[in-house]
Amino acid sequence: MKKILIATDFSANAAHAAEYGYAIASQVKADVVLCNAFIVPAEMPQGGTIVWPQFEYDELVGSSNTELKQLKEQLEHNRSDSSFKPDITSISEVGAVKDVITEITAKTDIELTVMGTHGAGKLDTFLVGNHSRHMINNTKGPLLLVPASAAIKPVKKVAFATDLEHPERDLKAIYELIPLLKRLNAELLLTHIYNGDDPTYKFKQHIQKLLVELSNKANYSNIFYRIVNSNKAERGLDWLCDHGHVDILAMVHRKHDLLDNILIGSHTQKMAGHIHIPLLVIPEK
Repeated sequence: MKKILIATDFSANAAHAAEYGYAIASQVKADVVLCNAFIVPAEMPQGGTIVWPQFEYDELVGSSNTELKQLKEQLEHNRSDSSFKPDITSISEVGAVKDVITEITAKTDIELTVMGTHGAGKLDTFLVGNHSRHMINNTKGPLLLVPASAAIKPVKKVAFATDLEHPERDLKAIYELIPLLKRLNAELLLTHIYNGDDPTYKFKQHIQKLLVELSNKANYSNIFYRIVNSNKAERGLDWLCDHGHVDILAMVHRKHDLLDNILIGSHTQKMAGHIHIPLLVIPEK
């Protein structure tokens, strides 16, 4: 059985993300790995060597394990009505969040990594948060970033946003996503963020052919398509999240693409602050 990794720093946002991740694990019948990564304050280096005081290390490990146990009990109690109860294991590790998660996912059959955001639901805020930003740039598998305002409910529709500049690469990412969508029994809404006149008949035929190919190859018929016409990517994404009746927004992360422009470009500061659904980041293989 595959597992869902939930990273936590024991903040309120992280606790909410853990609830969300546990609910998804219940929906897809996967077990859960709770993970806390922490840094041990170092003593003054001597002879080029950094020394970690043993008493501080033991204290931090003990505190982390205690809080992980409490979080586990809270998740099991809050979701006691679930028909499937994921088995929960806990891991405390010293190191940067991205390094610890990368190491765990390399050793364990992790299907999805879930973590909370640093802001209050603003896409521009949580994308530039250190942990989230580093994880987006370094994740080897699907990463779900959960804002504090995300409603905890069954996932029924996932929107995959694209500018269709690299359709072959998008298809590869979607094929990777399909197994999770099947287990969620969720719709996939392929959403084209488009800036221009109404698409031509030839373009619509191309899209229809793409959808048929995708549906047949993925052996999944629950796939739909829509165009969001917007002169700004972030405005189109805002509209989609607010009016598209979607539960999760999915995007591929590759350099010099739509998501990367939002991550590092001026779009970040202009992003409207009312996005309220989780962002699923799919790294390009």
